[in-house]
Amino acid sequence: MRVLILLAVLICGLPSFAFANARCDVAVPTETVDLGPVRLAYQSIGGERDPALLLIMGLGGQLIHWPDEVVQSLCQSGFRVIRFDNRDVGLSAWTGAEPSVNLPFEVVRYRLGLPVSAPYGLRDMAMDSLHLLDALGIQRAHVLGASMGGMIAQHLADLAPERVLSLTLVMTSSGAQGLPAPSPALLELLARREAPNRDVAITQQADLLAALGSPQVSDDRGQLLEQAARSYDRSFNPEGVQRQILAILAEPSRVDLLNRLQVPTLVIHGTADPLLPVMHGVHVAAHIKGSELKLIPGLAHRFQEAFKEPLLSAVLPHLRAHRAEGHVAQL
Repeated sequence: MRVLILLAVLICGLPSFAFANARCDVAVPTETVDLGPVRLAYQSIGGERDPALLLIMGLGGQLIHWPDEVVQSLCQSGFRVIRFDNRDVGLSAWTGAEPSVNLPFEVVRYRLGLPVSAPYGLRDMAMDSLHLLDALGIQRAHVLGASMGGMIAQHLADLAPERVLSLTLVMTSSGAQGLPAPSPALLELLARREAPNRDVAITQQADLLAALGSPQVSDDRGQLLEQAARSYDRSFNPEGVQRQILAILAEPSRVDLLNRLQVPTLVIHGTADPLLPVMHGVHVAAHIKGSELKLIPGLAHRFQEAFKEPLLSAVLPHLRAHRAEGHVAQL
């Protein structure tokens, strides 16, 4: 009898398992939507009636830089995962006038404490996210931002707190003065976007990925070059990345913004982050009332294989704790 029951459970469970895999197919087509001054490329993975989870990527990152297996795990946990290219990167575009950008000059002004000129700001990019949710008919969503995406997510939660079910901020910063700075060598790699040809561009990107990785992980150079080649072949827009850098540099401290946030917030940071050292995450959490801080030993400033499970183990309980409200997230 027990064998028959077990067989019945397995047989009945197979269709639902197959459905879950089909529902969470990360190879769904990339779609685009025109939102006034921007055209955003996005993927929506999961059921339209599931609670929405908006992923906001960091500087120069494309939607493909969210690891597929992480996206699939989030979807299989019951969320409709939306990942997209920010304006000026990937298959997205900013249709505003393209002013000449003198990044070295603006960096000098930033280091001297002088105002930085930028064609748009992080708050404008937060409005892009809100307009994308509008276009998809999503009234409320969970929001997860990484690095610059975490800065954008802070603005989104400030602009429309009633639309944010929960906020997850990964490897990001408050932008306050006095926090530990990255090494000049790493900043130089980050800003080095000009390249005479594909091979040089791919090598530069692989160098940057290696520098952003954890000292606890030995990277495979071939895999880094493959990742860099995939990004380059999908899109290469160094001028757009420079404009994103200017948006970050032009940003004042967000401490006052963080102090007024009242959405359920989880802050995740790595103890080995070379770009935004761990005190950046500690500082963010200290200024968001009621927030939870999770420090992941060894995590640096990349989604490396060794840290995918620790990241999911930190993120999923937070999302599930606020998941029920998401069932009414559709307009």
